[in-house]
Amino acid sequence: MEGFKVYRLGIVDYQKALELQLYLLEKRIKQEIDDVLLLLQHPPTFTVGRNKKAEHLLVAPGELSKRGIHFEVISRGGDITYHGPGQLVGYPILDLNKLNRDVHKYLRNLEEMIILALQDFDIKAERRKGLAGVWVLEKKIASIGVGIKRWITYHGFALNVNTDLSYFQMIVPCGIEGVSVTSMKEMTREKEDLDIMKVETSVINAFSRVFDRELHGVFSNDADVLNGAFDAEFMMCIERKVLKQSDLLA
Repeated sequence: MEGFKVYRLGIVDYQKALELQLYLLEKRIKQEIDDVLLLLQHPPTFTVGRNKKAEHLLVAPGELSKRGIHFEVISRGGDITYHGPGQLVGYPILDLNKLNRDVHKYLRNLEEMIILALQDFDIKAERRKGLAGVWVLEKKIASIGVGIKRWITYHGFALNVNTDLSYFQMIVPCGIEGVSVTSMKEMTREKEDLDIMKVETSVINAFSRVFDRELHGVFSNDADVLNGAFDAEFMMCIERKVLKQSDLLA
């Protein structure tokens, strides 16, 4: 069975996280590392992919800077979406050569992974025909947009856990007119925020199951590591704090 490592990074600036993805992407292309799953959150950020349409941003660009919201044009598929605190973002750096180079199946597997993870919280989620992502009661709870280079994946998924959903009122989410969004907190009707670390654990277990990968370690970073360059020294730093696999899967 192929293995994978998980990096739990906390809140990371979008551009810095993209640099890390591209660093790991090149390492994976060269077969210097195993598959990787990055789990993190971003400061308030709108990202637009290859299918972007200007009219799907419903506020003036200048208004974003006033509110401290970042705006990024990126190379993933899809249209416009929101990232922010309380939303779990996952970036798999995964070799599709070992999945028969089946991009459609990869997207469906990401959806299945999220659906399985949500079951741990008694949330019944589903797909919608012709639309990427995961839905609960006709509302979108998770978005998916991927990039692929030499059959190695990057970008990934965003799952609304405790997300401030008011930010989605500034956009047409994923370019789908009339779509409503929801969060795990809203669906569980919890007054307090959900423990996002528990959600991460459910996602990790579901990832291992759906992609038939054996977990080879879960790592977290020192807070200042992401301010530096992503070289071999960075990889050594990020692997300082190790969680036992048995603890994670208990």
